Amino acid sequence: MIRYLLSLLLIAGISYTAAAQTPKRKVIQFSGVIVSGDSLQPVPYTNIMTKGTFRGTVSDYYGFFSFVAQENDTVEFTSIGYRKATYVIPQNLPESRYSIIQVLNRDTIELATTVIYAWPTREQIYEYFLSAPVPDDDVERARKNLAQEKITDMAINMPMDASLNYRNSMQNYNTRLYTAGQIPMNNLLNPIAWAKFVEAWKKGDFKKKSN
Repeated sequence: MIRYLLSLLLIAGISYTAAAQTPKRKVIQFSGVIVSGDSLQPVPYTNIMTKGTFRGTVSDYYGFFSFVAQENDTVEFTSIGYRKATYVIPQNLPESRYSIIQVLNRDTIELATTVIYAWPTREQIYEYFLSAPVPDDDVERARKNLAQEKITDMAINMPMDASLNYRNSMQNYNTRLYTAGQIPMNNLLNPIAWAKFVEAWKKGDFKKKSN
């Protein structure tokens, strides 16, 4: 038991002596600007960490950074597309502030060659080309677009633009002014309207179209 206590006291004494002999490092405000080596343009959002610790910061849009560090700290700078750089803060600085301009060199990343095939096998390629529908040529597309049924359907379903809406509104307004103070016009007894109706009937405009 006595030997155990003596061992503990000896270890504690050695630890205290070592701690007393270890010089206390000076705390400084470490700041600077990070630039690219090829253009000297700021490198924004660079990760800055003190090696072996969780202390650090991120540079702003202009590449500027500032955080609290200690003398003799090894600071690492990492950014996507650039090589990692390190900087050791000097000792015995005359002031509690220290600034640098850190240069980062671009890093070229080479990717392995990738070959992309549309189909995994030749048999599937042959099967696709034999069963694929043949697209229409320019003449066939023009014939379909100029078909009378399609043009008529487009004309019926085409919405009115601003000029047609204005013309319709002015026509209704003029009709109301023309029949002001009297019974509105009724096309039921209008012979011209009946003639147009009979002509449209003969042309087959009222026939039901089959889908």
